[in-house]
Amino acid sequence: MKALLSSRPVLWFLFLFNAVVAAVAPFVVDGAQGVMTAVGMGVVSLGAGVSLLRRASV
Repeated sequence: MKALLSSRPVLWFLFLFNAVVAAVAPFVVDGAQGVMTAVGMGVVSLGAGVSLLRRASV
């Protein structure tokens, strides 16, 4: 499972999909639930982005 999650295509999917959901969630879901969804998806997106940058520099 670790090899699958650390592959470049999966990291790009996680980065882009979660970034889009984080940007749209506050407008689609009202209140605190939308904000928390955006924060959670943003954290996952940032983690995938950092992993992509680490792999690029190695």
